[in-house]
Amino acid sequence: MALFHGDKIKLFALSSNKELAQEIADKLEVPLSACEVTRFSDGEISVNIDETVRGHKVFVVQSTSSPVNENLMELLIFIDALKRASAKEINIVLPYYGYSRQDRKTQSRQPISAKLVADLLTVAGATRVISLDLHAAQIQGFFNIPIDNLTAMPLFQKYIRDDKIENAVIVSPDHGGANRARQLADAFHWDIAIIDKRRPQPNVSEVMNIIGDVQDKNCIIIDDMIDTAGSVYNAAQALKKYGAHDVYVFATHAIFSGKAPERLSDLDLFKEVVVTNSIELPEDKTFANLTVISVASLISEAIQHIIDDQPLSPLFK
Repeated sequence: MALFHGDKIKLFALSSNKELAQEIADKLEVPLSACEVTRFSDGEISVNIDETVRGHKVFVVQSTSSPVNENLMELLIFIDALKRASAKEINIVLPYYGYSRQDRKTQSRQPISAKLVADLLTVAGATRVISLDLHAAQIQGFFNIPIDNLTAMPLFQKYIRDDKIENAVIVSPDHGGANRARQLADAFHWDIAIIDKRRPQPNVSEVMNIIGDVQDKNCIIIDDMIDTAGSVYNAAQALKKYGAHDVYVFATHAIFSGKAPERLSDLDLFKEVVVTNSIELPEDKTFANLTVISVASLISEAIQHIIDDQPLSPLFK
């Protein structure tokens, strides 16, 4: 049993991001609790919690990244096990929220899968969710339990200052990310530019125009996630065409599917790609101009504030 400021605390790491969970445990000076995740021959997931959680405030670290369905189902089963073992609180740390892009209906007869996932987590027994840079802020409204949506923006601001990037313009890869770009630009009193694009089908984008002046500027593309990197690749090509100097990319979630590593490692286009470790990257998805910033300190501070019943607002500054 670990006591943290007088409370009985347990911290568990499931399969998706054990390295980040260990960093969080080290920051909190709380050991990771023992659990076992196994599979039956037909693929069914089984979990076993090797120590008591009765009356404990439990925190579970699990990004529902690839394989999304496996990691999500593993989390739901683990929550059920905690509930049936009489955990006092079940706090889910979701550094990356899978299905977050399906937050609304864009065509007839489409699901709102982000809402479905919220319902599944709640019905399974979660009492709180700690997320990081949700794809859409309205996802918080899908929950009937407390949800704290942290942001990596302060970490990115610090990195830009330390890296001494100057004469820059903040670029949003689409109209939907303009507020995110404005938030970062205001911190440095820089201008923003917006990539006017259309998306004829999922994971395919076409740049139509650039709104804003990027001539002879260092361009910092800011986004919440990079999947196939098609959008930022096309954006970087357009920025270079319009006279941009160096192009940087900052994104919280490095999904990096398909040709993403190949595209982002193009040094003729990208000076540097900066992401967080919200998703654990295998070695074959890393490259020379990639920098990974840890969110362990941010999440560990949030956990401390939650345990101590303190506001989380200072973490957003």
